[in-house]
Order: sequence, then structure tokens, then C-alpha cells
Amino acid sequence: MRDSTIDDFLTTLAGRVPAPGGGATAALHAAQAAALLGMVARYTTGEKYAEHARAVEAVIAETDTLRAGSLDLAEADAAAFTAVTDAYRLPKGEARTAAIAAALVGAAEPPARVAETAARLVELCELLLPIGNRNLVTDVAAAAEAARAALTTARVNVEVNVAGLTDPAARERLRDRLTVVAGAVARADAVTAAVLKEITR
Repeated sequence: MRDSTIDDFLTTLAGRVPAPGGGATAALHAAQAAALLGMVARYTTGEKYAEHARAVEAVIAETDTLRAGSLDLAEADAAAFTAVTDAYRLPKGEARTAAIAAALVGAAEPPARVAETAARLVELCELLLPIGNRNLVTDVAAAAEAARAALTTARVNVEVNVAGLTDPAARERLRDRLTVVAGAVARADAVTAAVLKEITR
């Protein structure tokens, strides 16, 4: 997936194949948010922004890491979902039930990590918004919206896997991972609102 062209990826996504699907797109939303923030940060360098140099360099380093990690999660999601479909093909019995449960927990992990990644990206939007190059302020909003899409899409993909679990403890652990989503979505909305206010005043 990492080496696919955009057209190849979208063709596969549109095809009648189990993966990639929504989980991979959530991860790619996060990757795009990270890339946009990296771009804004790279345009926020030089003498004019000297007082923020340390913070900006930290944003560049972290967003590069989060971008690469999000691509890894896109691939991990596709692999995890394939494991779920394989488990459902097993002959009925205790082994199949156990395999399905394990596969569902495994399938929930990548989108849960995407949600956590996206929540951090919203924090970086908030950090960069007041200090970033004003010519690219709309890209901070675009990053916030991409992170928001990652958050909400990842939440749905965790929930669909949790719904198939019979172990209450496993369900609770995974749902606990989603507690960051609502707050992060609201904060992403606030970033976009602040940018709209700035560019329309």
C-alpha cells in the first residue's frame, strides 16, 4: 500500500475486496494531517520565526514520525482485517470462536492507534495555529479537518470490531481507547472555526 500510486490505491479501495477499507482510509487521513502540518512548519522557519524555532523544529520532527507511523497503521489495518475474514472461514467450533475473538481484538488495534495519533495531531494544530506562517493558516485548518476525519472514521472502525466481541473486559478496554475522540473532534472544530474567523474578518 505504501508504494501504490493514488490511483492504484483508490481502484483497490473501490474493488470488491475485503481490504483496504475504512480503517486504512482513517490512517491515511491522519497521514495527510501530519503531512500538512509538516508543510506549514517548514514554511515557518527563518529569522522572522526565530523565537518559535525550537517549537517548529519539534513539530517537523514529530509530524514526520506520525506521518510514517500512520502509513504503517494503514497497512496494519488491512492485514488485521484480512485476519478477521480468515477466522470467519474456519470450521465452526471453539477454535473458530477463539480465532474470531482474537482477530477482532487485533483488528480494533490499528484504528484505536489511529485515533490516538489523530488526537495528537489536533494538539499539534493547536500548537502551530498561533505561530505558523499566516499564508498557510488554511492548511492548519485542512490538517485539523483531516485529523477530525481520522478520529471519527477510526472510532467507527473500532466500534464495529468491539460489537463482535463477547468478552466484556476486552470491549471495555477498547472503548476506553476511544475516550480521546469526542474532545479531540471538538478541538479540531475549534481550530477550523478560528481559521475561518481569521480569513473572513
